[in-house]
Amino acid sequence: MNAASFYAKAPRHLVAVDCIIFGFDEGRLKLLIMQRKVAPMAGEWSLVGGFVQEEESTDDAAARVLEHTTGLNDIYMNQLHCYGDVARDTGARVISVAYYALIRITNHDKPLAREHGAHWLELHEIPDLIFDHGKMIEDALTALRNNAQFHPIGFELLPEKFTLSQLRCLYEEIYRKTLDKRNFRKKILSLDVMEKLDEKDKTSSKKGAHLYRFDPEKYEALKRKGLVFEI
Repeated sequence: MNAASFYAKAPRHLVAVDCIIFGFDEGRLKLLIMQRKVAPMAGEWSLVGGFVQEEESTDDAAARVLEHTTGLNDIYMNQLHCYGDVARDTGARVISVAYYALIRITNHDKPLAREHGAHWLELHEIPDLIFDHGKMIEDALTALRNNAQFHPIGFELLPEKFTLSQLRCLYEEIYRKTLDKRNFRKKILSLDVMEKLDEKDKTSSKKGAHLYRFDPEKYEALKRKGLVFEI
């Protein structure tokens, strides 16, 4: 059998990407979801996604979908899992590769997101989603928690300048538990991967709280020397 015959007899499946897009705003971890505009299940809630084009890798497709919906590129994105149950999509045989992304909500194009019917919701507000998208979110949260413990990916969700309270609040949202203020401060400062700025956030008090900035170059240099980032 020649190559043409071999491939001609192979089954044909559609390949899609679905993106679990996390953001952090007003002290809450949020997800960007949208109302589906096409049948089947038009009007139902779903993750942001699309089909992989002929000339694309799955990574390229996910990046395209993210930029198309948020206006952002070159953001943190990680491949999560491949979902291929036979009947997972009621419209056709579709295999989906899921990615989770971390973005700064203040940086995304809000009118563009609204144009696509996308909305930011807190985790407890997420309604029932189509297909296996709920399972994808559960898996993405597990991956986020595992990776955030040993890698400084949480900073991707914060503004460039942030307070220690904002940082602690972020990790409390990720892990869904209260963290001791003193212990967290001691731990995060001991890692020495942040720059303390000569600026304060005075939105909560007249005295204000010092602002910090994550220093990725310093982190990479310390990592080469054996630093283990662990929260």
